[in-house]
Amino acid sequence: MMQEFSALDGALLIDKPAGPTSHDVVDAIRRHFNLKKVGHCGTLDPNATGLLIIVLGRGTKLSERLMSDDKVYEGTIKFGETTDSYDADGELVGSLPVPPLTLDQLNEIAGEFIGDLMQVPPMVSAVKKGGVPLYKLARKGIEVPREPRLIHIYNFRFSDYQEPLGSFSIACTKGTYVRSIAHELGEKVGCGAHLASLRRSASGKFDVAQAIPLATALKLSPQELEQMVIPFLKLAQA
Repeated sequence: MMQEFSALDGALLIDKPAGPTSHDVVDAIRRHFNLKKVGHCGTLDPNATGLLIIVLGRGTKLSERLMSDDKVYEGTIKFGETTDSYDADGELVGSLPVPPLTLDQLNEIAGEFIGDLMQVPPMVSAVKKGGVPLYKLARKGIEVPREPRLIHIYNFRFSDYQEPLGSFSIACTKGTYVRSIAHELGEKVGCGAHLASLRRSASGKFDVAQAIPLATALKLSPQELEQMVIPFLKLAQA
């Protein structure tokens, strides 16, 4: 007997604004539409923007599979300044003059990251150690050893460089910390760097061009929301 699905069993593609956490977005949608089961497929840092896949109802059963999809990001890296979180949210911990750099030089260095990498999660992250998120330990000034994780970078390329900012795009596996890539790139250049901005443009077969802004989603009626939801069965085939 075929299982019946409601119009709200599936996924909603949200273009996340800078500011709220991914959990904030889930909570806002849950409360606004009075839904019981809501989740997301892949955390975006508060100041990161772009595609956030929100799963609703029975769609939450597919969250692990959707989360495991490859991702594409666009962003900017600021050279000459290092932060404790590896991004613009953190405290400045180092500043050095930026050496003369060309776009070709940056892309040559970026090319060194393509392929399999063992990446150590940053202390300011949601990865848990002994059941405690690392960022909570970091706030107390505690640093603990972290297990490196295998990731894969399919493509990493800069499209523009105007000192001290470089604009880039990167395609990678799930769980990749792009701010760690920015930090390591700064070390290779010799002046330090941090992730200045980040936007997720794609996750698996879904693109941010298909998404709607969170503010728009929160103005939808329940009937309009149903029209925006990708049905469970279609989602299962994605």
